[in-house]
Amino acid sequence: MHTARLAHFVEALQWQAIPSQVRHEALRSLVNYFAVALGACHDPTVEKAIRVMLPFSSTGSTGSAATLIGRPERFDMLHAASLNAMAANVYDFDDTHIPTIVHPTAPVAAALLALAQTRPISGAIFLLAFVAGVEVECRIANALSPGHYARGWHITSTCGVFGAAAATAKVLGLSTQELVWTFGNAAAQSAGLVETLGSSAKSISVGNAARNGLLSALLAQAGFEGPAAPLEGAFGFLKVVGDTVNWSALEGELPERWQLQRNTYKPYPCGVVLNPVIDACLELAAQPEPIARNADAITRIEITGHPLLRQRTDRPGVTSGRQSQVSAQHAVGVVLLRQRAGLPEFSDAAVADPAIRALGAKLHFIDDTSMSVDAAHVRVIFADGAAVESRIATARGSLANPLTDAELEAKLRTLCEYGQSGVDANRLIAAVWVLEHSLDAGEIMALATPPVQ
Repeated sequence: MHTARLAHFVEALQWQAIPSQVRHEALRSLVNYFAVALGACHDPTVEKAIRVMLPFSSTGSTGSAATLIGRPERFDMLHAASLNAMAANVYDFDDTHIPTIVHPTAPVAAALLALAQTRPISGAIFLLAFVAGVEVECRIANALSPGHYARGWHITSTCGVFGAAAATAKVLGLSTQELVWTFGNAAAQSAGLVETLGSSAKSISVGNAARNGLLSALLAQAGFEGPAAPLEGAFGFLKVVGDTVNWSALEGELPERWQLQRNTYKPYPCGVVLNPVIDACLELAAQPEPIARNADAITRIEITGHPLLRQRTDRPGVTSGRQSQVSAQHAVGVVLLRQRAGLPEFSDAAVADPAIRALGAKLHFIDDTSMSVDAAHVRVIFADGAAVESRIATARGSLANPLTDAELEAKLRTLCEYGQSGVDANRLIAAVWVLEHSLDAGEIMALATPPVQ
């Protein structure tokens, strides 16, 4: 049975079996995770969620033991997991698994970091559980892609809950039978809709993926039974939410082909398919004769790319920074005019700029099925017939052109400063790189929270 085999893989996985490059990719994922969570720690969506959840946060038998990244509040671990996953994903600046477009780290890391503050977990066990969780969620996503997302399921949320559940179960030392129950409990709590993208509502299901995954394993540990085949059953998760199921993608080459090696990290806070477009616009904006100086003379902007680019980002007239993260019209306008593509360029204030809106309205899409989603061609045409253009074959942050360790560290420093948490970014970065040798992985959260005044 497919569920049982996946459960056995998680139970049997040992740290010694994980190649060094996969171990390193786990650390890179965590550097990126802390970066994006720190950048969003005071975002209005996160602030509202904290205010609503705080009265319901129970101390339980272990006390209010878990912290929030970049903030002073303390919560029970279920609410902490939810809020930290929300923060990591709210800007769409987190990691992206290719080709499923799952953002794998937010649900898994948030659950593990909350759990690690309630009991001592070595760094090696923490990382082992993290690798197992990412492997499970991405393989389930592989089995469903691309039809699952196309039907409107938010794949990070629906599959992320299984990753958080598997990771938690690995730390708890659950048996194969208990892991099957864990997956059943997770299947019962899997939800998330693409329709929520561009709104705060998206954060609910991402937070729930971490919270519910953690809860699923804790319930299974207590003997909370689930179905025998929650993934492949006649009315199991895969058959209910997928058009067709790619069974070989679920288990094939397990574990020789590690899913963390398909993980990527964004240089810009927007949908991943916009990365090559932004690269091209930055190249054009940096020309000796700046486009911004001649913006009024532009009559047409053409972007040629894979059809997925148009399908995901043809969003004219957006009204908020959240919506602008998935709008090619906004991305092209703001980058050509401001020559930057950071969080301030995808804010409410930037969206309200009439010059950006006017330039974005001149955008036209051209589909080219022969192009990779990592490629784009941007052509800017002026009233006198002159044109400038840029072609990007492999976007920054893609598998073929990944961000370096140094670039990930710089991302953490930049977003830490943006979030104004007061966290010492350099100490946190140093601690992540040596996490494997830590006797208590939970101690890293002390470095990810502001100093006591």
